[in-house]
Amino acid sequence: MTTKAHKLSNSNLDDLARRVRTLVKSEPFRLATNDPDFLEHDDLRSVRLQLEYLKPEWTMRKQGVTSTIIVFGSARLRSGGQLEREIAVLRDGLQKAPKNKALLARLEVLSKRKNYTKYYDEARKFSSIISQLFQEEGQCDFVMVTGGGPGIMEAANRGADDVGARSIGLNIELPKEQDPNPYISPELCFRFRYFGLRKMHFLMRAKALVAFPGGFGTLDEVFEVLTLVQTKKVEPLPIILFGKEYWSRAVNFEFLAQEGFIEPTDLALFEVVDTAKEAVRLISDFYNGNLPE
Repeated sequence: MTTKAHKLSNSNLDDLARRVRTLVKSEPFRLATNDPDFLEHDDLRSVRLQLEYLKPEWTMRKQGVTSTIIVFGSARLRSGGQLEREIAVLRDGLQKAPKNKALLARLEVLSKRKNYTKYYDEARKFSSIISQLFQEEGQCDFVMVTGGGPGIMEAANRGADDVGARSIGLNIELPKEQDPNPYISPELCFRFRYFGLRKMHFLMRAKALVAFPGGFGTLDEVFEVLTLVQTKKVEPLPIILFGKEYWSRAVNFEFLAQEGFIEPTDLALFEVVDTAKEAVRLISDFYNGNLPE
């Protein structure tokens, strides 16, 4: 005997099917890993931090990256050719508006940058020398790692690319979006939300730090590494500052030692050079002529 409960009309079946389709499409039904809105919640910060640790770490292991050299420096420094093109565009603008204060101020800044184009060239040269030496026959040692942006970062990635070597870019999300420079190896181009995790990945495989002239970001990263070595949180490594003229004016390290804010021996934690060859020699000397695997 058929009961009333077992009698379902076509309209009832259609309604139930619609309800199931609605449930399947609902936000709570999404897999947590496929729910971007859920992953953006403040409560998920710890998960996002873990993911930003794991993804680059897993990828670099998979790609066989065993050691790196960090290259820091300003995103604003350009090659001679790039700078001349920018200046030419400004001068064209000034022909139409010769009293434009913004254009005049920008031209003054770019004119000063002519003194710094040599650092783009030296960063590129340094990267080429090291990359050619230590990425032969399938090796993936002493891989250049940069912040992935323009300027000095581009120069270091470009130097590796010049000799057919791989290099890493650790980009960071910024209010003004920073695109990766085109010379990073595609399989080693990462993007971070958190500065802390990005800084950790800079150091996890680092065998040397090379810093060119830069602003707040460069100074922050250099002093963080100096502090970690000074406090023995990381093993000693070569810390090389490029540009004697720049660093002597930007930071008075001797004054810090004279006033007792750092120990005189802390001045030996870093070296200041002007050429790529000097930097390569210092790194080689640090490792007794045999750079580590």
